[in-house]
Amino acid sequence: MLFPNIQIDRESATAVYLQIAQQLIQAIQNGNLPAGSHLPGTRQLSTLLKIHRNTAVAVYEELASQGWVEIKANKGTFVLIENTKQVTNQLKAMVNQAKYPLKTGFTIKTSFHLISPYQKTTTTYTFNDGQTDIRLHTDSLYNRWYNSILKRSTLLKKWNSFLFEKTSFLDTQLSNYLNTSRNLQIASKNVLVTRNSEMSLYLISQLLIEPNDVVLVGNLSNFAANMIFSQAKAVIKTIPVDEYGIDVAYIRKNFTKNSIKFLYCTPHRHYPTTVSLSAARRVDLLALAREYGFAIIEDDYDYDFQYQTTALPPLASADESGMVIYLGKVGQMLFPAFETAFIVAPDNLITEAKNYYKMMDPQGDLIKEQILAEIIHEGEINRQHKKKVLLYKAKCDAMCHALQLHFGSLIFFTKPKGGLAVFIQFNKNISLTNFAKQAKNYNVTLPNYLLYQTKNMCGIRLGFGHLSINEINETVALLRKAYNHLNT
Repeated sequence: MLFPNIQIDRESATAVYLQIAQQLIQAIQNGNLPAGSHLPGTRQLSTLLKIHRNTAVAVYEELASQGWVEIKANKGTFVLIENTKQVTNQLKAMVNQAKYPLKTGFTIKTSFHLISPYQKTTTTYTFNDGQTDIRLHTDSLYNRWYNSILKRSTLLKKWNSFLFEKTSFLDTQLSNYLNTSRNLQIASKNVLVTRNSEMSLYLISQLLIEPNDVVLVGNLSNFAANMIFSQAKAVIKTIPVDEYGIDVAYIRKNFTKNSIKFLYCTPHRHYPTTVSLSAARRVDLLALAREYGFAIIEDDYDYDFQYQTTALPPLASADESGMVIYLGKVGQMLFPAFETAFIVAPDNLITEAKNYYKMMDPQGDLIKEQILAEIIHEGEINRQHKKKVLLYKAKCDAMCHALQLHFGSLIFFTKPKGGLAVFIQFNKNISLTNFAKQAKNYNVTLPNYLLYQTKNMCGIRLGFGHLSINEINETVALLRKAYNHLNT
């Protein structure tokens, strides 16, 4: 008799009804329960296995939901599939003899451009290029937002029509928010919401780049963007960056009209050095883009983190010729799950980008989008920004003070007017790779993608947003010990 042989582990994390269902499925697959077999009723099953009758009901419902049995009213539960014992035994014999292949049996494309620069760490402290602090958020607030959205009867209607709508409530709220906060003059049709900045850049690269197209970036630039452009088979050319940002005059001197596909830049705070593109160069860059016929991809990755003075408006706010594609993020002051990226561009580009996006991510994250739209609409995003920006400003002040205290004249840096990272340069050229190795000995990880070492450069981008003020002081002190060890 099969059923007395069923084993139940009441200490297991797997529910009892699932344990029983899995064993019955194995019995059906092995032919011990052939097609048409009449299974015991739920009362009898509960007696045989010494389980609650509700558990027995759940067992059969689970089997029925997977298509193994059919529950017939007033008749009982019957096995549906045909006897597969012979086929199953053959399959088992193949499985027992086989080893999982190390490589595919067909040719695939490989690319060193996509090798991840991120690494798993085991140290207590890890620097990054500028991330927020998840500890600043409370569960109750975000639970309330989720529960509020999930209880709305309109959610299902929006979900069913999501694939067909060209704009959403979030598009409308986001365009209004950007118009107010960043001096843009856009409508909802000019906005595409994406999962993250990398997805935005990937979409743009698919729309703009043909093999061997020339793409300009700063001579120090965003490593993720460079990976995406390289994978699209663009030819990447670097241009100098000084204390006033990208050298626009260099473009005019070294390139000709219609020879550039686009320029990727971060004028608000250049990545990684944090310098801002001057107002005069912004004017020159817009004029040069019109004259030379190249697009400008303006990545405004941390606009909301402004601590000193008022930020210059984005290039996109002064663009009347459709030369600027504006990328950014919204919700960075919120829990990371609510952070959302966006693309702002003229109608024709957004239409094409939406076609690509719907192919890649047809459903999107409707619940998150609805919550974010409500947060913007109700003004909650502004309240969260005002509270959090003061905390991050204090962290920025603490980071700069700690660097000056512990490193003094060994380094030089400019205190950023905003953002979540400081770019330091060593006055003495050292091996940054060896410095990172020594730092790990002091329980601090400096990932490779933060290190910028060339013939004329020895610098590190140190993100501080994810650290507390005490952690900032401690990690910088540990970095100084690592430096001393390296130079003894």
